[in-house]
Amino acid sequence: MKMRAGYSIFLLILSLTVCNAGKLSNSFYKNTCPQVEKIVREIIQIHTRNNPSLGAQLIRMQFHDCFVRGCDASVLLDTVNNSKAEKEAMPNQSLGGFDVIDDIKATIERVCPKVVSCADILALAARDAISAPFKKSMWSVQLGRRDGRVSLATEINGNLPSLFANFTSLVQLFKEKGLNVNDLVVLSSIISSYTLTFNTCLSHRFTALIH
Repeated sequence: MKMRAGYSIFLLILSLTVCNAGKLSNSFYKNTCPQVEKIVREIIQIHTRNNPSLGAQLIRMQFHDCFVRGCDASVLLDTVNNSKAEKEAMPNQSLGGFDVIDDIKATIERVCPKVVSCADILALAARDAISAPFKKSMWSVQLGRRDGRVSLATEINGNLPSLFANFTSLVQLFKEKGLNVNDLVVLSSIISSYTLTFNTCLSHRFTALIH
């Protein structure tokens, strides 16, 4: 059962992370930052000891990132001038794990400055946090994503599930993103299987719609 769940998560994340990328490769940082996966894994191991729900938090963050402008880490950007960034939109105000990504980014920058994209860091961190209970990587992450420079809270509406979304609208939203009802069920399972520190009402409603 665990392996089946892990494989389903892998397929969903693979579907999400192929967007906003150039030529992805398992060896993208082989010559420029060969330690990147080791660094991410070790930091995630430390954080998951104190936060067992980190895997679900980071998967949710990646889901929210990929559904708006592609997997470009735009959800991590702060507000500039008067244009509110994605993270300030209501559906994103309950996201958790930003501190973990910041910790990883700071560590990597000390070792490989200006090399590894935040989008790749998020993809690796989400994989490693989900994989932590299994004591091994549950899927391979290809690297080479490019970071976005635009992040607008106004682009959230219509790209992420509404609190009042019904099953039909959820399926349609996933279809527009190149995903299907099975992907919707997998994401719901992740949400219901972990103790998430985000809007409980939204979590329960989202899960109930598909079960």
